[in-house]
Amino acid sequence: MSSFTIVENLTNHRLLSHLTALDQYQLEEFKLHLQPPGSSEWVLGTNSIQFSWPRNSRVPWAELRAADAVNLFFLLNKNFSEWQVWEVALSIFQKMNLTSLCEEVREEMKGHVQTQEPQDPNTEEPEVLEGETGHVQTQEPRDPDKEAAEVLEGETEYRREFRERLKNNILATWDNISWPEDHMYVCSTSENEREEMQRLLDPNRTGAQAQTIVLEGRPGVGKTTKAMKAMLYWADGILFQRRFSYVFYLSCLKMKYVEEITFADLLSWDQPNSQTPIEEFMSQSEKLLFVVDGFEEMTIPEPSPYPLGDSLPCTDWYQKLPVIQILLSLLKKELVPLATLLITTRMPHTKALEKLLVNPCFVHITGFTEEDQEEYFVSHFGDQRKVKTILEQIRQNEILFNFCSAPMVCWTVCSSLKQIKERDYDLQPITETTTSLYAYFFSNLFSTAEVDLEDQSWPEQWNILCTMAVEGMWSMNFNFREEDNQLMEVPLIESLLHLNILQLVSDYEDCITFTHSSFQEFFAAMFYVLEESQEFLHWSKKHEEMKIILRSVLVNKEPYWTPVVLFLFGLLKKDLVRKLEDTLHCKMSSRVMEELLEWKEELDKSDTASVQFDILQYFRCLHETQEEDFIKKMLGHIFEADLDIFGNIELRASSFCLKHCKSLSKLRLSVRIIPERATGFLDQRYSRMRQWGDICTVFTTHRNLRELDLSNSELSDSSMGMLCCVLRNPQCQLEKLTCRSITPVSVLAKLDQVLYWNKKLSYLNLSSNKLEEVSWILRALRHPACNLKYLWLESCGLVSVVCWDLFRKLRAKSSLKFLSLGDNDFSDMKGLSQPSRIRNFPLKDLSLERCNLSVATCPHLASFLINVQKMTRLCLGFNQLQDNGVEVLCGALTHSRCTLERLELWFCQLGALSCRHLSAALLKNNSLKHLNLSKNNLRDEGVKFLCEALSRPECNLKSLDLSGCSFTAKGCQELADALKHNHNLKILDIGRNDLQDDGVKLLCEALKASNCALNTLGLEKCNLTAACCQHLSSVLSSCNSLVNLNLIGNDLETDGAKMLCEALRNSMCNLQKLGLQDDLHNIVREELLTSRKELFLKLKCTWDFNNPEDRWWW
Repeated sequence: MSSFTIVENLTNHRLLSHLTALDQYQLEEFKLHLQPPGSSEWVLGTNSIQFSWPRNSRVPWAELRAADAVNLFFLLNKNFSEWQVWEVALSIFQKMNLTSLCEEVREEMKGHVQTQEPQDPNTEEPEVLEGETGHVQTQEPRDPDKEAAEVLEGETEYRREFRERLKNNILATWDNISWPEDHMYVCSTSENEREEMQRLLDPNRTGAQAQTIVLEGRPGVGKTTKAMKAMLYWADGILFQRRFSYVFYLSCLKMKYVEEITFADLLSWDQPNSQTPIEEFMSQSEKLLFVVDGFEEMTIPEPSPYPLGDSLPCTDWYQKLPVIQILLSLLKKELVPLATLLITTRMPHTKALEKLLVNPCFVHITGFTEEDQEEYFVSHFGDQRKVKTILEQIRQNEILFNFCSAPMVCWTVCSSLKQIKERDYDLQPITETTTSLYAYFFSNLFSTAEVDLEDQSWPEQWNILCTMAVEGMWSMNFNFREEDNQLMEVPLIESLLHLNILQLVSDYEDCITFTHSSFQEFFAAMFYVLEESQEFLHWSKKHEEMKIILRSVLVNKEPYWTPVVLFLFGLLKKDLVRKLEDTLHCKMSSRVMEELLEWKEELDKSDTASVQFDILQYFRCLHETQEEDFIKKMLGHIFEADLDIFGNIELRASSFCLKHCKSLSKLRLSVRIIPERATGFLDQRYSRMRQWGDICTVFTTHRNLRELDLSNSELSDSSMGMLCCVLRNPQCQLEKLTCRSITPVSVLAKLDQVLYWNKKLSYLNLSSNKLEEVSWILRALRHPACNLKYLWLESCGLVSVVCWDLFRKLRAKSSLKFLSLGDNDFSDMKGLSQPSRIRNFPLKDLSLERCNLSVATCPHLASFLINVQKMTRLCLGFNQLQDNGVEVLCGALTHSRCTLERLELWFCQLGALSCRHLSAALLKNNSLKHLNLSKNNLRDEGVKFLCEALSRPECNLKSLDLSGCSFTAKGCQELADALKHNHNLKILDIGRNDLQDDGVKLLCEALKASNCALNTLGLEKCNLTAACCQHLSSVLSSCNSLVNLNLIGNDLETDGAKMLCEALRNSMCNLQKLGLQDDLHNIVREELLTSRKELFLKLKCTWDFNNPEDRWWW
């Protein structure tokens, strides 16, 4: 198993940034363009490009419709290859007329091709050489030993000395590292380590050497070691001889303490007594390799005179500049454009680094493999059987197990467990949490250590050490010079070095570091729980700092402080506190729990923080404490929980914490643990089932729990059976159950018993499951005890015959009132025209959106509308019905037996002719009250036809959606004239049309008419400016009926917003909901703070497209 892996799809993350930059309207349009084969000829827009759609690449509509930008990105990557994702995105961006974005994407695709050209996997990888012209050329593979001999034979005396000096420096650095005596280095490298090193500089195996390679990974996993080995292979003449003439090692730790220097002097650092051939380096820059080690040491604090992206380019090797500016110019390929860079950095710093680099290739260093860990533990404990038992317990704690990829953490764990095993203690309490193991480790070290310190000095000395650790975390400093620790007494420093808690930095004199970053994180956390003396309490900033890092981890979801926060919660465990106080001679504060409770109360009052809160990370933190009374208080106001349970630690933390969430009303679980198939010992599988059982139990103990979403879960028969058993319990109060994309699909059949016995369950969503048969659903629906009212079967691979069977077998007395069959292929709907099949049809609400319906199916749909007596709503959106199909449907609408009240025809490729047919039908139909025609190309002509009906008193329409229908101010004139004569229309959405200020002015005149009954008006993204606000203000001050107004997506500017505020303060204004851009939203809220009006007005700056209230405003 390799100790490093290539990071795939890194360039796709740039596509993610493009998707997240789209506004909600654009994102919705992007999803509508994401069509399967056969649909591309009728999607929005006309500027399409030729693109061969991949086979079997249909994105389920049920998942796509609800996806935000991030989930859309994952859906694209799930259904397309890496290159196809880019092609699909470019195709859609072009259809959306996003010209500048298309150019940017093309450039990125072009750059990706240049660095990722495909190569025939059956041919050997050619060596890449630099020709005399400087262009890249390929040759047949050569014998590396023969190549090295040829190159070394003709090298200069200076180059031989340079090579020898580099080798000696590397070996001296390794020799100076003060490892613990019983620590040993093991690594399961391949037999041909030389090939692995060669691949390090050609990680994608394209044959074209990458010019910028980044080794990323956790602290202590071997990034620097890997880079130094590559340099050593070059210095020994084994590898990279034709590729590189010189290799330079640049330590960021050393450079951070240098103020100004020239680049030429920087390259001469390790060779002060020789004449450095700078001109030779400059003339052969394509043959230089720069190893930049520890980029995190150079992270620039903000504010800085040298911002990452704005520093002036440095191209002069002899110009004296701040060292950070030289480094940035080197990384950005401004200083030595043709040179190769090999950079090492810790994981949290990768994003900052990526912004600086040109086409980087990222290699993830994984550190110890599981085989390495086992070998390491065997070397400490000897007995392989005992080692397997120990590792099995450690695997239960995935955080600790992942930490063990770093060799020094393995040593820490082994040292702790060896001491415990010698005393025959039970390992389980020590390995249960990461904090407990570290606490026992440090406690056991100091319980036997002899440190020449007075008893009264210990608290102050621990405070100094912890202060150094936490200040290092805040400043991202992991190495400390003498002035950083001068307050620490020599005996303690010597003891910390002897116990391998601290170690000397091998390549920098008088500098110390924590032996592993987790040691620094532990003592940084300890800083916040140490008791302070009374004299310092009044000016201490501990509490405020603690709130900042808690928000960073649990709200902003930044990983940097995560280990510190986990240790912080773990250090609240009372038995650990007592043990540490006894052995470390320190005193922990009793106020930390109270401060955390106060922080949580503050957070609960913040709407923004509550929405962004990382509940699973919060559970992990609380699980570290193991203090149930404290946990109950911290979880008392958790009403919703969204949990992805993919491993043991998530399962343990969730089962531990959910039982204390007594106020929980909504739970989403995405579970990926199937105990029967899990690897490991029997007790581990039993433990998982027990923990899953604890989660299931909450459905009988939590009286407020009404909703469960299990989407994207993998469940075994036994785990699903355990859940269904609980859901059948009379104590279960569950009303809504969502099970989209469940694996395997067969486990869903166990829900039939739940439908029989749980009379409270009225909502079931089984979308995005390939249901081979639905007989169990039909049996449940026909059962007299079943009380299901709402059923979703979208994207389930159903065909027309299943639809007929479902309609035919539904009992007249069935409780089911709503059925959504969207995104299934119902192109053959002949069965719907047979009255005998649908005589007892009980549904009131049916959705057939995106069901491949066409003009040919409309006669059958029309017959269906005439023959069903109870149905009041039909959604046919996202089908190619066209004008001819609507003409047929309108014939049914005018039939006396048609009872339809709501008809949705959004995105059905309709034109003005459809409006003529609908206008005639509206004058003859007394039941139809709601009509949705959004996303159709109706234009001004179509609006004119509709207004012929709207202006007549016999038209009963109450709500009309014409958003995105390509009409202008001319259409507004028609609507304004109609509204003056219409007493019934309450809701009108005309957003996403180019109405401009003139169009709104016309509407406002109509709204001021005394007989206008409109209460909801949608004007989102209509190219409005501040100029229309005077007319809108006049309406708000005089129109008593208007209560909802959507202006989101319009640049009304500050002056426009203030003009609206004047009207909002008016006592005649009855507005209850107002949608505005984010920046204007805050201005209006501040303006209304002094008015009681703010208490009754709901301001919105975003909305959920899948929430009917937000999407249509009614």
